[in-house]
Amino acid sequence: MVKINPKASAQVTKDLLGKRGKKKGVNKKALKVQAKAEKENGVVPKENGSIVELPAVRNSDEPANTVTRGRWRNKQRVIIFGSRGIPHKGRHLMNNLLRLLPHGKKDSKMDKRDTLFSINEIAEMKNCNKVLFFEARKNQDIYMWMAEIGKGPSVKFLVENMSTMEELKFSGNCLKGSRAILSFDPTFDTAPQWQVMKDLLAQTFGTPYHHPKSQPFIDHVITFTVLDNRIWFRNFQIIEEDGSLVEIGPRFTLNPIRLFEGSFVGQTLWNNTHYVSPNSYRSMLKKAQAGKYKNKVMQKQGFDARKPDKVYPADPSSEVFETTADDLNSD
Repeated sequence: MVKINPKASAQVTKDLLGKRGKKKGVNKKALKVQAKAEKENGVVPKENGSIVELPAVRNSDEPANTVTRGRWRNKQRVIIFGSRGIPHKGRHLMNNLLRLLPHGKKDSKMDKRDTLFSINEIAEMKNCNKVLFFEARKNQDIYMWMAEIGKGPSVKFLVENMSTMEELKFSGNCLKGSRAILSFDPTFDTAPQWQVMKDLLAQTFGTPYHHPKSQPFIDHVITFTVLDNRIWFRNFQIIEEDGSLVEIGPRFTLNPIRLFEGSFVGQTLWNNTHYVSPNSYRSMLKKAQAGKYKNKVMQKQGFDARKPDKVYPADPSSEVFETTADDLNSD
């Protein structure tokens, strides 16, 4: 809870009234100081000259529009939505990202018959300049588009290894709407494609300073690590007692596919040569299982082919040392 003192300072009152409390000439400089102090303390003047005092107690969940008025300069807004037929994990992941990004907006699911270029019009209607679009394929594969509306660029990722906040192994918790520290791996500065992705990630996941829906706290860290030609997303809470980190989720892996010059259109600037599509991966698994069965059949056929057709007669000298019970009794 945040407590607000609506009274001006004693020094400002003394400058306006004088030592004996009598009115003197209007001091414009003192009036500006008083207006600034009233604005910081929660007293908001109206246009007609009357003053509206804010309540002494304000919930931390309420948007602080009066405090951040005129300070919100970074107008970054992100629209987060998906296509129809997206799996349940994809829906939960979108909800988790909406909770992490106070500057995010949601929209209804897009029909598969619409083209990707129409996302630009949807974002412009929502007054957003960044997009996180989740595209579903075959009810099991999820692709994420990250783009800047207008001039671009845009990146297409394959989302792998998803784990949401609701899973039991994530025991941490952070304040809703709080700002996060973005931590990037040094690998992002080694190649041009990683530098472009770093800028897109920083502008998309970074909460604008003094955003009306954000809270003036920093209690979690979002890390982006490049490993095995993939971007690993992790979210950690900062423990106040000792400063240690506890993972609170969500966690997922972004496998980059292509980097486009424009927003969902344009020339391909970079193509990932290490990328293997999910269809090709499933096909290779099926071929490996089929090859295992084929090898087993071939081994059985080879064993039958090496098996002799007839039994050779035994050596008669091998029966010399064989004795029976009757031979022992006769002795």
